Amino acid sequence: MARHPRSIRSRAIPGRMLPIAVAAVSVVALAPAAAADAAGRHHGRFTPGAPGVGDPYFPLEGNGGYDVRHYSLDLSYDPDHDQLDGTVTITARATQNLSRFDLDLSGMDVERIWVGGQRAHYRRQGQELIITPRHGLRRGSVFRTVVKYGGVPQTIVGSPIVFGSPYGFLHTPDGAFVGGEPNGARTWFPVNDHPSDKATYDYTIRVPEGLTAVANGRLTGHRGAAATFSRRPGKTRAEVFRWREDSPMASYLTTIDIGKWVVKQGRTPGGVPNYTAVDPVLLQNQPDAVDFFYGTTGEVTDLWSKAFGRYPFGGTGAIADDARFEGQPLGFSLETQSKPVYSAVRSTGTIAHELAHQWFGDAVSPAQWKDVWLNESFATWAAWYYTELKGGRSVHDAARATYAARPFPDREGRPFWSVLTADPQRDTMFNDRVYNGGGMMLQFLREKMGDDAFFTLLRTWYATHKYGNARTAQFTSMAQRIAGQDLSAFFHDWLYSPIKPEIPQD
Repeated sequence: MARHPRSIRSRAIPGRMLPIAVAAVSVVALAPAAAADAAGRHHGRFTPGAPGVGDPYFPLEGNGGYDVRHYSLDLSYDPDHDQLDGTVTITARATQNLSRFDLDLSGMDVERIWVGGQRAHYRRQGQELIITPRHGLRRGSVFRTVVKYGGVPQTIVGSPIVFGSPYGFLHTPDGAFVGGEPNGARTWFPVNDHPSDKATYDYTIRVPEGLTAVANGRLTGHRGAAATFSRRPGKTRAEVFRWREDSPMASYLTTIDIGKWVVKQGRTPGGVPNYTAVDPVLLQNQPDAVDFFYGTTGEVTDLWSKAFGRYPFGGTGAIADDARFEGQPLGFSLETQSKPVYSAVRSTGTIAHELAHQWFGDAVSPAQWKDVWLNESFATWAAWYYTELKGGRSVHDAARATYAARPFPDREGRPFWSVLTADPQRDTMFNDRVYNGGGMMLQFLREKMGDDAFFTLLRTWYATHKYGNARTAQFTSMAQRIAGQDLSAFFHDWLYSPIKPEIPQD
């Protein structure tokens, strides 16, 4: 993620009267009820799944007791009413004998739930949608949950985590712009909302005729149809778009972006499919914005493929919107998987940053949110490296200039060195030390290891943890092994200490 400071008012979207929607859940591979003695003897006791995965920064994000394999989202969005109606099918495997399980869902409307075609009990408690199927779910069984729901997704505003900037599902003049890091996915679909539970995704998105829906992955279908939107009488001419992300994806990387777009498709010079969509409003001030995003995305994707390893996904691209909240421009770009979202025309450095995340953050995701530096520090360093490769300032000089510009002790109200890179705490998890502080650390590590060993480390890190999750301790251990030297003191100072460490001498 790249943050672009803006003056943004942080007021909640006014509440609306929402129509009642229906929720349904069906499950395969059901087990007998936990009360049966035979079930107890042969399969163990059935117990509730935990309401969170145990992340200390976000205790209620994610859920225990199951592992999601796949989400299929069948959505209809009507910008005239800000109304989203959906049917979400979740295929998961039980990791314990489940008597009940939770999904994360904030707002929206749910009326009924079925499990295995049978009516099931459910209740809402904050962001938890707590589902009790009529029969227990055996450990190891694969079960399918179908949720039909609807409402006006509410933008998250005023959170100190992202400096008060609005995020999640953002309503735009012609549609929607979705950037969900760290916990915005639950505002628009029921989900196991933590990066530790990756899954593949299919999207079917209906929008009124004349609009386009762009999502993660590759476009697998587009057709015109007559569709029903819940707040309109009768059927309406609509466009139906199908997208598929067939590589595992963390929930915060999901996106659907709806509106009017100028689209350019093709392949990078290295052969990776490239789908770039730009809001035509942006062309008013930068007529070449489509070619700029398309060309820079292609160049950077191929460059990082050579530096870090083969591009991890089925396509690359960009989604550039004139995205605003209450009239104010949004201040962020985000590494949504396979095609980052940009809330305006951004610099080549920002594009290099977000595309580096496709390796560091998307393909290899943090095991817990305290490990977010494994995303942001790497992308920060990569953006510096891109400048170096293009003949600009070297990363050596960029790191030292950044170091010199941060006084110690910190200025009042401007924490930097007091934030621990590898455990920055929830409300400062996107602090500048996680970005520039970690970027400096990686450059100094490069200088200690030498280029050959350093780039071997980056490529090995990616190849080892591709499509999975990783922790800081795994990185530091791998770095020491590849460097062939004891780096424990170096990592202690740069990752875990609220000090301004000494930097290597030239």
